[in-house]
Amino acid sequence: MITWIETKEIFHNGAWKQNSSLVQMLGMCPLLAMTTSLVNGAMLSLATIFVMALSGFVVALLRNFIPHEIRIPVFIMIAAALVTVVDLAMAAYMHDMYNILGIFIPLIITNCIVLARIEAFAAKNGPIQSLFDGAFMGVGMLWTLSLLGGLRELIGAGTLFSGIEAVIPGLQALQLFPKDYPGFLISILPPGAFIVLAFLVAWKNWFEARAALRQRRPMPEALATGGCH
Repeated sequence: MITWIETKEIFHNGAWKQNSSLVQMLGMCPLLAMTTSLVNGAMLSLATIFVMALSGFVVALLRNFIPHEIRIPVFIMIAAALVTVVDLAMAAYMHDMYNILGIFIPLIITNCIVLARIEAFAAKNGPIQSLFDGAFMGVGMLWTLSLLGGLRELIGAGTLFSGIEAVIPGLQALQLFPKDYPGFLISILPPGAFIVLAFLVAWKNWFEARAALRQRRPMPEALATGGCH
């Protein structure tokens, strides 16, 4: 059984400490191409979470039966089978979103983070831990791509949740800026993705440096002694 402390550590590691987009810089192609809106980034991330969580779980279950010499091809086949399930399911039930995401759904299998977590974690740990590790690494990707896509969409077009009708029919995008807002075209072009991503990386590094500085700062004498002299 997995403990609460272990679960919390896996979550912190996947969602923040080793964030695949802001720290490891993996999966840059879908990150830069599919974050033109919040919805696109979130949906691609959710598909990736499904693949990462279940592939880690399956590999952890079968790792003692997989010969070491052929482990990488077997890992790829397991992940590819799950990607095929996602691809067919989205084509059947969310066809409009499937058309928007296009080739980037099958290309989940080429995302370095999928095979990296299988090899680095699932091949050495239990099924439940591997399930959580894959899911939480995906959560890190989810909030990063959603935030990146939301910022680019807001700056570029003045809207949020553009394309949500392709996921939930009847809903419409939020127009947060006036309809005559000219927008910044560069924000929704590839250079805009690099610029916004750079700001997010800088913000994360600044936040961690500030937190580390607070931890190193000595306590005032009055607090350290409980106020007694």
